[in-house]
This record gives sequence, structure tokens and C-alpha cells, in this order.
Amino acid sequence: MIEFHCNYTFDGNKHSANGVLPNYHAFHETAEMTRGFTPWFETAFYVFTSVQPGHGWEWVGDHVRPRVRVPEDWHWPVGLSLSTEVGYQRRSYSENTWTWELRPILDKQWGPLYLSLNPAFERALHGSASNQGFEFTPSAKISYDVTHAIALGVEYYSALGHLSHFDRFGDQQHQIIPVVDLNLSPKWEFNFGVGVGLNHSTDRLMTKLILGRRF
Repeated sequence: MIEFHCNYTFDGNKHSANGVLPNYHAFHETAEMTRGFTPWFETAFYVFTSVQPGHGWEWVGDHVRPRVRVPEDWHWPVGLSLSTEVGYQRRSYSENTWTWELRPILDKQWGPLYLSLNPAFERALHGSASNQGFEFTPSAKISYDVTHAIALGVEYYSALGHLSHFDRFGDQQHQIIPVVDLNLSPKWEFNFGVGVGLNHSTDRLMTKLILGRRF
């Protein structure tokens, strides 16, 4: 599968912070290539790029993500998978240049209703937070199939701080994204949403688009 993740920040931080470029009016384009090897194992490779005002289109970094899941023929009551993602991002885009993420994924489909929970943990391997352990970055999604081709939902993303000491709410990140998913063909994936930040540490307004093609 090949996917393109396109994000544009309409209203975010306007000034560099600790050597990291601002998000204001930045366009982020990510290409994701995923290959399944068995019914329970796949690996994805990401190429991150960004178009910053006054900086042009630049390469940001690369990640690799193996993922294993409980096979469908086990007939578990919920879907369960675990991915681990390791990658590099340039210093001008992150204070931590090497990171490692562990992401359990639990999901369930009840007729037209879908729910997904992702209690993820991220650790800096090189950078300013490399000695601070894992950070808790949970996310979730709920959606409802309005028709066989259209699903409406809400996605939630957050970064709460390190497990040893969560940040104050004003320093955490919390974002709500109403989304629409189009199921026009088994070969195609389409997801579009408008994100709103819930505190001053989060980008206040952004859009996201995911367009994917299965082979």
C-alpha cells in the first residue's frame, strides 16, 4: 500500500523555539509505503517532507515501522496489534533527532460503529529529552458509517508528558479532528479532517488529508 499524508497548519506557533522551525502556514507531506509479508506482519517506511514559508520544500526525516497483529482467523472479540517505530528527523524540525515509539492498537467494529484506541508511548533516543524516559501520547477514533460509502467520525491526538511526571494541561497537547472517510473502493483510502487545538501548546487550526492506494 502507498499512502500520502498531507497536513497544513492554518494557525500554529509563529516563532522558532529551541532551534525548531514554526508550524504557522507550514505544509507537511509524508509518503508511507507498507508491505504485508504474512496475514499478521507488515512493515512500513515513511519519508517526511515539509514546505515552510521562506524555506521551500525540504526533507525532514525517515521512519520505519514493523507491526504485528492478532490474525483474524483467531476470532478475537477485538482487533489487537502492536507497532514499533524508529526514525530520524532533522534538528531544525525536532529537538529530538532520533525517536522510538511503541503503539498498541485496539479496535472494534459494531455494525456501522467503529472504535479505535491507541495508548502509545514515545521515547527520545537522541536529543534534549533522551534521558527522560517514555512519553505518553494516546490517541483514539470513533466513526459511524452513514452510508456504505461515507463514514463520519472524530479523531483525538495528545501528548501528555513523560510517565514519571505528566505536564501541566497548558503544556500538554490535545487536538480534536472531525473527519470524513470515503469507502468508494477496497483499493482506495480517503480520510479528510479539520483539527482544532484545545490549549495554547497545540496547533489551533489545521487540516489533514490521507490518500492511499492498495495493491
